[in-house]
Amino acid sequence: MRLLSVAVLGPMMLAPAVPSEAQAGTTYYVDSRAGDDSAAGTSATTPWKSLDQVNAADLKPGDAVSFKRGSTWSGSLVLAAKGTAAKPIVVQAYGKGPSPRIGGRDANCVVVTGNHWRISGLRASGCQWAGFEVGGDYNTLAGVIADGNITGVWVTPSGARNTVRDSKMHDNNRMSVNDEGGDNDSGAFGVLLNGDDNLVTGNTITGSYAASKDYTTDGAAVEVYNGDRNRVTHNVARDNETFAELGALKGKTATGNVFAHNVVTSKRKRGSFLITRGAGHVVGPVKGTVAVHNSVYLPARDTIGWSCHDGCAPEILKLRNNVISVGGLMGFEDGKGADEAGSVYKGRTKKFTLGPKSVIADPGFVSATDLRLRPGSPALGRGVSLGPTWYGGASLAKDLKGKSLPSAPDAGAYQH
Repeated sequence: MRLLSVAVLGPMMLAPAVPSEAQAGTTYYVDSRAGDDSAAGTSATTPWKSLDQVNAADLKPGDAVSFKRGSTWSGSLVLAAKGTAAKPIVVQAYGKGPSPRIGGRDANCVVVTGNHWRISGLRASGCQWAGFEVGGDYNTLAGVIADGNITGVWVTPSGARNTVRDSKMHDNNRMSVNDEGGDNDSGAFGVLLNGDDNLVTGNTITGSYAASKDYTTDGAAVEVYNGDRNRVTHNVARDNETFAELGALKGKTATGNVFAHNVVTSKRKRGSFLITRGAGHVVGPVKGTVAVHNSVYLPARDTIGWSCHDGCAPEILKLRNNVISVGGLMGFEDGKGADEAGSVYKGRTKKFTLGPKSVIADPGFVSATDLRLRPGSPALGRGVSLGPTWYGGASLAKDLKGKSLPSAPDAGAYQH
C-alpha cells in the first residue's frame, strides 16, 4: 500500500459533438486506410490520411475533425488551436466499427494544448506516457477510451477547468518509475490531475494496478498531485489499487479536492479507497479534502478504507455519509484526526474515532458489485444533511443515478 510514496511525474510528451448550429464551421474527415493528404479533406469521400495533416491544419472556432471508425494511427494528435465557449472545436468519430485508435510509444497520443475543444469517440492506447494529455483550459473529453498507458488521462499543471466525463479508462497498468528503494515508484493511473478546477465525472475506471518494487503493487483510479479544487464525482471504479491518492510538493498545494458519489469495488488482494497526508509527510500537507456519499467494498484482508496520516486534522480531511466495507482497516487517523460523520463502516479494525451518526455495521449491499442498499440497511437515512458546496456545486448534489438528495439522505452513493 503506497502510504509513504512520492508521486513522480513522467516526461512531458490529453464531448459529444456540439449541435451544427453552434459549430457553423468546416468539418474535416480523416481515414487512415482510404485517406489521402493531398485531398480536400472536407467530405467523407475526400478524407485526409495522417495525423500530421490534422496537426498542421489551421483550425478555427466552430470547426470539427471527424476520424473514421476502424482507423488506426501511430503517433501524436496535437490539438493546439483555440476555440471559444460559443464555438468550440470538435473532434469526433464517424462511420461504423470500433473507435478510431491512436497508439505508439514514441509520444503521448492525444495532446490538447488549446482551449475549448470537445473531444469524443477516440481511443488512445499503448502510448508513451499518457493516452490523453490535457494542458489547455475549458476542454471536454467525453466518451473516450484510454487503455494500456502509464496514465489514461493526464491533466497537466497548466490544465484548468477541463471536464473528463462518461469515458472508459481501463488497464492503464504501466509504471513510469519502478526501481529498488527510494520510496518513489509511480504510475498506473486512470486519471492524473496536476491542474486545478477540473471535473472528473460519470467515468468507469478499472485496472489501474501494476507490480511495484517499492510497494509490491501500485496504482490509482484518480491521482491528485499539486491540483486544487478538482471534483471527482459519480464514477464507478473497479479493481484498482487505490481509488484516490493525494499529495503535493513542498511549496505547492492540493487543496479543496472533492470526491462524491463514487462507487469503488475490487476483487484484488490489496486496495484502498482514499489516501491523504498531513504536514509531516514529504508530499503533505494536503488540505481540505472532502469525501461524501461514496460506496466502497474491498473485501480482501490487505485493504484500507481511508488513511489520513502524518498529521491528520479536520482541515486535512472531512468525511460525510460514506458506506465503507473492507476486509482490513476501516480508517486511520493520527494527530487531531479527521472530521467524520453520518457513515457506515465494516472491517476487521479501525484506528479513528467515529463521528456523529456513524456506526459499525454490515451495510447490506445488494452484492459485491452492486452497492445499492437492501431493505433494512443501517445506511438508510443515516446521512446528515449537507449543502451543495460539499458536492462541488448544486448540479452535482445528486446520487449516482441522478436522484436528488432528501433532507435526511441515505449514506452512500445511492438513494433508495
